[in-house]
Amino acid sequence: MNGCTTGKATAEAPLPVEQAQLTAPPLVPPPISRKGPAKVVVDLEMVEQEMRLSDGVTYEFWTFGGTVPGSFIRIREGDTVEFHLKNRHDSHVAHNIDLHAVTGTGGGAEATFTLPGHKTQFTFQALNPGLYVYHCAMAPVGMHIANGMYGLILVEPEEGLPPVDREYYVMQGDFYTEGDHGAPGLQPFSLEKAVDEHPTYVVFNGSEGALTGEGALTANAGDKVRLFVGNGGPNLVSSFHVIGEIFDRVFYEGGSKYQENVQTTLIPAGGAAMVEFTTEVPGNFILVDHSIFRTFNKGALGILSVDGEMKPEIYTGQQFSGEYPEAEGGR
Repeated sequence: MNGCTTGKATAEAPLPVEQAQLTAPPLVPPPISRKGPAKVVVDLEMVEQEMRLSDGVTYEFWTFGGTVPGSFIRIREGDTVEFHLKNRHDSHVAHNIDLHAVTGTGGGAEATFTLPGHKTQFTFQALNPGLYVYHCAMAPVGMHIANGMYGLILVEPEEGLPPVDREYYVMQGDFYTEGDHGAPGLQPFSLEKAVDEHPTYVVFNGSEGALTGEGALTANAGDKVRLFVGNGGPNLVSSFHVIGEIFDRVFYEGGSKYQENVQTTLIPAGGAAMVEFTTEVPGNFILVDHSIFRTFNKGALGILSVDGEMKPEIYTGQQFSGEYPEAEGGR
C-alpha cells in the first residue's frame, strides 16, 4: 500500500492477574474455567527437611513446597506465568528450577539460581499444552533430583480437559540410601548406588506407603478418574499399571495424543502421562510399577479404593475354590 498509512492499532488490554493455586500430592487444583489467557503468579518455596521415607526410616529431602513430589501447578495454554522462586533461609545449598513446560534457556534454570534466604523471578508464556515435569537443575543435578526435587505442571489446552469425577497426582521416584531397604533411622544419600542405578527404594509420592491406608486414593463405582502420573527418576523408567483396571485413554508422555485400552504405560524419567479410566466395580485397585520387584520389594505400591455395589455381570469375585479329581487334570 504505497503512500498509504493505517491507523495505529489499539493497545491490547492487559491480562487479568491471578495467583496460582498450588496443591500438595495427591491433590490437584481445580480445572481452569476461564476462556482466555491470564497473567498467573506462581509462588514456590524450596524447603530442605527430614521426612519419612518408610516405616522407621527418614531421609533429608530437598523439596519444592515441602512435599515430594513438589506442589502441582495448573495453568492454561497462552498464560503468561510470573514465577517467583524462594529458597528457605535454613537451606544448606542453592537450588533452581527447570520446568519442561518452558520454552527458553534451561527451562528457567538459568534465571533461577537461588541461594538460601534469597528469591528469584522470571516470566514465561505457556506455548504448548501438556503435562510436564519440573525439577531442580543445580549441579550435581542427579543428586538434587534424587533428593526429591521434582514435580508436575499441567498446561491445559485452550479448550480445557474433558470433565471427570476425580483427579489425582501421582509421581514415582527412586531413592538411594546408604543403608539397605528398611534399615532404620535417618539414611544418608548414597552417590555410589545412584551412579550404579541400584535404588534402595522406588516409591510413589515420596515415601513407601504414601498411597495406602489413610493415604489411599478414593473413588466411587462409576466414577471417571484421571491420574496425572509423573516420573521424577532420576534413573528408572516406570511401567505404570493399575491392577484390575484398563486405561480407557492414555495421553502418553503427557502430550496431546492418546492411546485407548492400555494395560501398562511406560513413563520415562523426567516424563509424565495422563491416564483416564472408569471405575466400573468396587474394590481395591493397586497402583504398581510393573517392573514388579520394585513394587513388592522396594515400595512402588499404591491403592485406589473404590466404593459401590457389586456388579456380578462385570466381575463376580470368587465363585468356587476346592480340590478337583486328578482325572480332570487330563493325565
